[in-house]
Amino acid sequence: MTGQYKWVLGAPLALIFIFFAHYTLPGHDVVRIVGTDVKRMDIGASSLFWAAPDAGTNTEGTRDVRFINAVWPDGKPRVYRNEDTDWGWPPYLKFDSSSVTAQAQALAQHDSAWVAVTHYGWRIKFFTIFPNIISIREVSGPDAIVIPWFNIAFLSTLAIIAILVFHLARAFKRNRLDPIVEGIDNLIDDLDENTSEARTHARKRASSAASGLRRWLKRWFG
Repeated sequence: MTGQYKWVLGAPLALIFIFFAHYTLPGHDVVRIVGTDVKRMDIGASSLFWAAPDAGTNTEGTRDVRFINAVWPDGKPRVYRNEDTDWGWPPYLKFDSSSVTAQAQALAQHDSAWVAVTHYGWRIKFFTIFPNIISIREVSGPDAIVIPWFNIAFLSTLAIIAILVFHLARAFKRNRLDPIVEGIDNLIDDLDENTSEARTHARKRASSAASGLRRWLKRWFG
């Protein structure tokens, strides 16, 4: 049953971590930029998936948001928002969304310019959610391969830390907790034995007292 409980608790936690990491860690798209937009957006129920307003602007629910329009190598559209992350989460410390827009506008003038867009987040049309651009850099062409070195290093480091913590926890349990639990079990067993012995001794004393009382009554009252 313990193994089943571990799966019941571990599986949802693993899924939460996977979704969180997939949303937060940087992704890389090879696309061609075709234009930029600024739209006034009402940031409502989906505000969790939008960054903070640009540094120095108002923080109301309705605000102007920069967008960068691109196309995949197969011609399908890809739309990104271009917002500062400031000091918030995720900790990309992005304050240069205006510069990114200027860079995108320059690249949009060249039909042969392919770029690697670094971003985080998802594109969910139903909830009007867009991935947020972090940076843009030119690549050789639509077949360019971008290796996510940061993700590899981060997840590898996280896995090593998790393995170390797991082994340290097992060693702590084996060396510290198990002896305490075993000592408590032995103490309970000793108490049970002592209680049983005390009960037997008391029963003998009570039986002896009852026998003495019967002899005394018989001696005096026949």
